[in-house]
Amino acid sequence: MKTEKEKAREGILYDANNDAELLAERLAAADMTYELNRLRPSQVAEREAVIRRLLGRTGKNVSIVSPFFCDYGYNIEIGENFFMNMNCVILDGAKVTFGDNVFVAPGCGFYTAGHPLDAERRNAGLEYALPIRIGNNVWIGAQVCVLPGVTIGDNTVIGAGSVVTKDIPSGVLAAGNPCRVIRPITEADAARYRK
Repeated sequence: MKTEKEKAREGILYDANNDAELLAERLAAADMTYELNRLRPSQVAEREAVIRRLLGRTGKNVSIVSPFFCDYGYNIEIGENFFMNMNCVILDGAKVTFGDNVFVAPGCGFYTAGHPLDAERRNAGLEYALPIRIGNNVWIGAQVCVLPGVTIGDNTVIGAGSVVTKDIPSGVLAAGNPCRVIRPITEADAARYRK
């Protein structure tokens, strides 16, 4: 028989609300995020130590501004040169993977968790979790919401306030609710800032 944690990894319905193992792991993560959020910004080494203890994998240069919240932490993998601004939430019932050179603006949410539409299963505490993948060189604007199962390609910018419900390809500017591709990012965009 599969454990609830194994079911979560497979993306099938699992009980996150009554399983002792998952409850203990969320409590441990909550303690670590509490510790992180209570540290002063000037306590750089201490903050980095908590982040590395909390998350599943991190690159060398990782910065997360408090407050920050997550469910488990161990399902979050971060590449090199990662910056996440304040008030961000990652519900990591499934893997959430960030590539290299990712910038996340304030107030963003990355939600692997979803709930059944029928009230009986939902009220029983069942949910599912689907992985989220963010590519390299991605900028996520303020107040963006990324939903279960979404992949965002390399070199892409997601405009502020977007609700990302489906995959977004590489090399584009995308925005809206639901988020959609606005246009490709071109050499003209880079030339705009050269003087």
